[in-house]
Amino acid sequence: MNVDELDGRIGEGWGGLSPNGAHVNVVLARRGSATAAAAIGMFAHPAPGHTPILVCVGPEQPQYEPVWPPTLMMNKATALEERYQTLTWGAGQLGLAQGVLDAVADGLIEPTGDLHVLVAIWIDETADDETALRLASREAVRKAIGVCVEGRDPAAARRLVDERDTLTSPFYSGR
Repeated sequence: MNVDELDGRIGEGWGGLSPNGAHVNVVLARRGSATAAAAIGMFAHPAPGHTPILVCVGPEQPQYEPVWPPTLMMNKATALEERYQTLTWGAGQLGLAQGVLDAVADGLIEPTGDLHVLVAIWIDETADDETALRLASREAVRKAIGVCVEGRDPAAARRLVDERDTLTSPFYSGR
């Protein structure tokens, strides 16, 4: 699929199990598009505890290199505590990098500077297993890019419409 067709596509993915799971929202943007400008603008104005980063990998800081296509990451939950920051920008970032590279290896997206992958990630502050969290982040971003490129299952979307009056959320305790 060409980059113009991917511009503005949105996907969501969950990987792993709580507390070591990860939830991501992904937006794909063509370099120079209004989508890219709006998304990058959001990354340019972070709130305290929310740090936008270009996703990079490498054994030591001098060897860091960005994954391609360029991937920007922003944490959804405020990360002020050092341990939580380490989980977010360590295991979370590495998993995101691997998931983007999985999508490239699977032929969903190309490793080009003309496409930007924008990822917002949520990690549970009680996460305690870096490896499980890395794998969850990897799974979540690969799944979300798959939704961006391949689309949502129409039957699943229709099921939500049909079940709209009985839907629940783990964050809702009302009736």
